[in-house]
Amino acid sequence: MSAGYALAKFRFPGSRFMSGAILGGLLMPVALLTVPLYIVFQQIGLTNTAWAIIIPSCVSPFGVFLGRVFADSAVPKEVLEAARIDGASESRIFFRMVLRLMGPAMVTIFLFIFVATWNNFLLPLMMISSPELKPVTLGLYGMATYFAPQKGAVMLGALLGVIPLIVLFLCLQRYWRSGLTAGAVKG
Repeated sequence: MSAGYALAKFRFPGSRFMSGAILGGLLMPVALLTVPLYIVFQQIGLTNTAWAIIIPSCVSPFGVFLGRVFADSAVPKEVLEAARIDGASESRIFFRMVLRLMGPAMVTIFLFIFVATWNNFLLPLMMISSPELKPVTLGLYGMATYFAPQKGAVMLGALLGVIPLIVLFLCLQRYWRSGLTAGAVKG
């Protein structure tokens, strides 16, 4: 989120290159990085831990791109200039104003990344070997091979696997508000 804001509102050497690299990262399939990630995490001893799934999920070119697009449209430069004239530092502007204005985008990015991580199959298959750490997708795969004649058990498992996502969407839907800055800037 902060990287997207920085790319949208500040001009610095290399910002165009960074934007191009992020767009290139969007075009790269995630499965392409699975084997190199496994090699790196094996060398640092993080395979078969929850961190092997959490750390790669925290870095998202899509999140940076969406944050940049939202910051460009939802954070008016007039509001930032007014805060600077009033003597606010850049960190105060970011933490007090920008994060509040970008609340709906942060929730959206979090949900996109969470759902992609929740539904990820290949990375947990490579990284995790202990049955206690396996996520729902690998559990459903195991159920499909074990309960092949009884598809009802797999369908019930899939339903139970979707319930946390539904609860998360229902809890975070109140943060999706539009028009937070409507009226803040005269047109």
